[in-house]
Amino acid sequence: MPRSGIASVRQLELPLGNHGDEATSGTGREDAPVVQDNLLERVLEADNLRRALRQVRRNGGAPGIDGMTVEELPEHLKEHWPRQKESLLNGAYRPQPVRRVTIPKPGGGERQLGVPTVLDRFVQQALMQVLQEEWDDGFSPSSYGFRPNRSAHQAIATAQEHTRQGYSFVVDIDLEKFFDRVNHDVLMAKVAVRVRDRRIVKLIRRILTAGAVTLAGFEPATEGTPQGSPLSPILSNLLLDELDKELERRGHRFVRYADDCNIYVRSKTAGERVMVSVTRYLEKRLRLKINTAKSAVDRPWNRRFLGFTFTRRRDNRRKVSDKALRSFKTRTREITRRSRFLAVLGAREVANSDDSKRH
Repeated sequence: MPRSGIASVRQLELPLGNHGDEATSGTGREDAPVVQDNLLERVLEADNLRRALRQVRRNGGAPGIDGMTVEELPEHLKEHWPRQKESLLNGAYRPQPVRRVTIPKPGGGERQLGVPTVLDRFVQQALMQVLQEEWDDGFSPSSYGFRPNRSAHQAIATAQEHTRQGYSFVVDIDLEKFFDRVNHDVLMAKVAVRVRDRRIVKLIRRILTAGAVTLAGFEPATEGTPQGSPLSPILSNLLLDELDKELERRGHRFVRYADDCNIYVRSKTAGERVMVSVTRYLEKRLRLKINTAKSAVDRPWNRRFLGFTFTRRRDNRRKVSDKALRSFKTRTREITRRSRFLAVLGAREVANSDDSKRH
């Protein structure tokens, strides 16, 4: 793999053929906008690919199982992109397994990340950008995680407003190993409703089931979305959008940031009823489990949400727990592939490789 210099994004030419110039809008149910038939051509448009390449290079990170670095990706694309583009168009493209990496959790224990190859990250980033354009407007205004122009601070401000209005109990829901336990069939059914282009549906299924390579060998993927994949955040929002819509239908005040969801009610009795019904809904409809040890019905000032706690003062001011905020920021970076650990890991591996060559 050539290492001589990095081609600029402007200089990189990605031939697109004659596809993708006339994207037309599809129609579908009001609560599930359908993406048009030629979604793949939109993904492969030059401007979208340039944006994806910039983002992959900005994120950096360690190589996947093929050893290709982010720095080597532009030159690789200049030489091989026409063939890889054709494999995407004809359905022959197969994502490679992710490289399984185990990192320590801030509070103890370990968390597993999946490191895709840089080529797969590039393809997934390009796909995510188009899906986000199509889906984001239909997501709930009470959902704040991994969405354009939305932040954890906005989520906290909304939660604060709910408590100020007299919703003084919180149903604090913690989903057990959410990203590891996503049911592929449930998720893909939702993708199929919104995406008319069957090539994209098949591609997303292949990304989910690509499996992982560990020190012990290959591990198949029968559930979950890899924490490290550019697609994981938007797919998680798609899956949990059904929960959002159900809570809206019931008239609940709530705030969700990725898999962290707080529902605000006026009494403990109401909160306990909501906890039971939402637990049942998640298990039956989405096949997700609530972590009962970490979930509770309580006063907001007794719980932390995204690293913040609320005081009992009249102005209901919020304060942040330094430890909890560090934990939240670390986890956010992991999910969006901006984990500092992966970048450090990549640098260490390159250094180790150079050392071994010198010896």
